[in-house]
Amino acid sequence: MRGRGISMVFVGIDIIEIDRIEAAYACYGERFLNRIYTPAERVYCRGRGPQLASRFAAKEAVMKLLGTGVRGVAWREIEIVRQRGRAPEVVLHNRAAAVAAKLGIVRIAISLAHSRQYAVASCVGETGEPA
Repeated sequence: MRGRGISMVFVGIDIIEIDRIEAAYACYGERFLNRIYTPAERVYCRGRGPQLASRFAAKEAVMKLLGTGVRGVAWREIEIVRQRGRAPEVVLHNRAAAVAAKLGIVRIAISLAHSRQYAVASCVGETGEPA
Protein backbone atom coordinates (compact mmCIF):
# COMPACT_ATOMS: atom_id res chain seq x y z
CA MET A 1 0.00 0.00 0.00
CA ARG A 2 1.31 3.41 -0.90
CA GLY A 3 1.39 6.11 1.73
CA ARG A 4 1.58 9.85 1.46
CA GLY A 5 4.88 10.91 -0.13
CA ILE A 6 5.90 7.40 -1.20
CA SER A 7 6.29 6.48 -4.86
CA MET A 8 6.20 3.02 -6.40
CA VAL A 9 9.21 1.88 -8.38
CA PHE A 10 9.11 -0.60 -11.26
CA VAL A 11 12.24 -2.16 -12.77
CA GLY A 12 13.19 -4.04 -15.91
CA ILE A 13 16.44 -5.41 -17.27
CA ASP A 14 17.46 -7.33 -20.37
CA ILE A 15 20.62 -8.59 -22.04
CA ILE A 16 20.98 -9.81 -25.62
CA GLU A 17 23.75 -11.13 -27.83
CA ILE A 18 24.64 -8.57 -30.48
CA ASP A 19 25.30 -11.42 -32.96
CA ARG A 20 21.69 -12.56 -32.56
CA ILE A 21 20.34 -9.16 -33.61
CA GLU A 22 22.84 -8.88 -36.46
CA ALA A 23 21.78 -12.34 -37.69
CA ALA A 24 18.10 -11.37 -37.61
CA TYR A 25 18.89 -8.20 -39.57
CA ALA A 26 21.01 -10.15 -42.08
CA CYS A 27 18.24 -12.73 -42.55
CA TYR A 28 15.13 -10.50 -42.60
CA GLY A 29 16.55 -7.06 -43.48
CA GLU A 30 14.08 -4.19 -43.59
CA ARG A 31 11.22 -6.48 -42.52
CA PHE A 32 13.00 -7.02 -39.18
CA LEU A 33 13.81 -3.33 -38.75
CA ASN A 34 10.27 -2.22 -39.60
CA ARG A 35 8.74 -4.67 -37.12
CA ILE A 36 10.95 -3.73 -34.16
CA TYR A 37 12.19 -0.15 -34.57
CA THR A 38 10.52 3.22 -35.12
CA PRO A 39 11.66 5.31 -38.10
CA ALA A 40 13.69 7.58 -35.79
CA GLU A 41 15.40 4.57 -34.18
CA ARG A 42 16.32 3.16 -37.59
CA VAL A 43 17.86 6.50 -38.58
CA TYR A 44 19.84 6.70 -35.34
CA CYS A 45 21.11 3.10 -35.49
CA ARG A 46 22.03 3.15 -39.20
CA GLY A 47 22.07 -0.67 -39.21
CA ARG A 48 24.83 -0.84 -36.57
CA GLY A 49 24.55 -4.06 -34.56
CA PRO A 50 25.44 -2.72 -31.09
CA GLN A 51 22.92 0.13 -31.36
CA LEU A 52 20.17 -2.12 -32.71
CA ALA A 53 20.85 -4.67 -29.97
CA SER A 54 20.88 -2.11 -27.15
CA ARG A 55 17.53 -0.72 -28.28
CA PHE A 56 16.12 -4.23 -28.61
CA ALA A 57 17.24 -4.97 -25.03
CA ALA A 58 15.77 -1.63 -23.93
CA LYS A 59 12.37 -2.45 -25.39
CA GLU A 60 12.36 -5.86 -23.66
CA ALA A 61 13.42 -4.25 -20.37
CA VAL A 62 10.55 -1.75 -20.63
CA MET A 63 8.10 -4.57 -21.42
CA LYS A 64 9.26 -6.30 -18.23
CA LEU A 65 8.89 -3.06 -16.28
CA LEU A 66 5.32 -2.69 -17.58
CA GLY A 67 4.60 -6.34 -16.81
CA THR A 68 3.27 -6.99 -20.30
CA GLY A 69 5.88 -9.18 -21.97
CA VAL A 70 6.24 -9.12 -25.74
CA ARG A 71 2.56 -9.95 -26.31
CA GLY A 72 1.15 -7.04 -24.32
CA VAL A 73 2.51 -4.13 -26.37
CA ALA A 74 3.99 -3.78 -29.83
CA TRP A 75 7.73 -3.29 -30.26
CA ARG A 76 7.33 0.13 -31.89
CA GLU A 77 5.09 1.37 -29.07
CA ILE A 78 8.29 1.65 -27.03
CA GLU A 79 10.72 4.13 -28.54
CA ILE A 80 14.24 4.87 -27.36
CA VAL A 81 15.30 8.39 -28.33
CA ARG A 82 18.56 10.16 -27.75
CA GLN A 83 19.32 13.81 -28.25
CA ARG A 84 22.91 14.73 -28.99
CA GLY A 85 24.89 15.01 -25.76
CA ARG A 86 22.03 13.63 -23.63
CA ALA A 87 21.14 10.29 -22.08
CA PRO A 88 18.66 8.05 -23.91
CA GLU A 89 15.00 8.45 -23.03
CA VAL A 90 11.95 6.21 -23.27
CA VAL A 91 8.92 7.45 -25.19
CA LEU A 92 5.79 5.31 -24.96
CA HIS A 93 3.02 5.23 -27.55
CA ASN A 94 -0.51 3.77 -27.72
CA ARG A 95 -0.99 0.63 -25.57
CA ALA A 96 2.42 1.00 -23.87
CA ALA A 97 1.50 4.53 -22.78
CA ALA A 98 -1.91 3.31 -21.58
CA VAL A 99 -0.36 0.51 -19.49
CA ALA A 100 2.13 2.95 -17.94
CA ALA A 101 -0.67 5.40 -17.13
CA LYS A 102 -2.74 2.63 -15.53
CA LEU A 103 0.27 1.76 -13.32
CA GLY A 104 0.75 5.46 -12.50
CA ILE A 105 4.21 5.54 -14.09
CA VAL A 106 5.19 9.10 -14.91
CA ARG A 107 8.88 8.63 -15.72
CA ILE A 108 11.11 5.83 -17.00
CA ALA A 109 14.86 6.23 -16.67
CA ILE A 110 16.96 3.93 -18.84
CA SER A 111 20.60 2.97 -19.09
CA LEU A 112 22.09 1.19 -22.13
CA ALA A 113 25.48 -0.45 -22.52
CA HIS A 114 27.22 -2.91 -24.80
CA SER A 115 30.44 -4.86 -25.05
CA ARG A 116 31.69 -6.65 -28.15
CA GLN A 117 29.29 -9.54 -27.54
CA TYR A 118 26.36 -8.29 -25.49
CA ALA A 119 24.01 -5.34 -25.16
CA VAL A 120 22.23 -4.66 -21.89
CA ALA A 121 19.48 -2.29 -20.80
CA SER A 122 18.19 -1.46 -17.36
CA CYS A 123 15.20 0.74 -16.63
CA VAL A 124 13.39 2.14 -13.63
CA GLY A 125 9.86 3.47 -13.72
CA GLU A 126 8.60 5.84 -11.06
CA THR A 127 5.03 6.68 -10.18
CA GLY A 128 3.85 10.17 -9.37
CA GLU A 129 3.07 11.43 -5.92
CA PRO A 130 0.05 9.66 -4.44
CA ALA A 131 -3.03 11.76 -3.79
